[in-house]
Amino acid sequence: MKEKATAFAVGATGYPCIEILARGHTHWSMALLGGICVLALVWIARRFPGMNIAVQAALGTAFITAAELAVGLVVNRALGWQVWDYSREFGNVLGQICPLFSFYWFLLCLPVFGLLRLAARWKAKRASEV
Repeated sequence: MKEKATAFAVGATGYPCIEILARGHTHWSMALLGGICVLALVWIARRFPGMNIAVQAALGTAFITAAELAVGLVVNRALGWQVWDYSREFGNVLGQICPLFSFYWFLLCLPVFGLLRLAARWKAKRASEV
């Protein structure tokens, strides 16, 4: 439970920070989405530990993109909060997701999965020393 809470907290902090760095602002809903996305990345890393890191990143990207679409349809389209709008981006879907930002998520997933692998090795090493 503690590990899940930590993963959620990392995502809930990191996702909005990325947005602030990239756009200069964020929205509280992005903290929730970030926490959920990092939990999903941790699940992928644990479920498929031997999988090629690029494939893990592709799975993570697919999850994040689907989550952004789902959240975007609620917060942007249904509630009208206008948290983001990709309608000017090539290949966008309802202004909520687009290939460019999916590519960015892929690039960000690569080091995340690398760090998760290092953490798993460190944890295994510590467990074997006990």
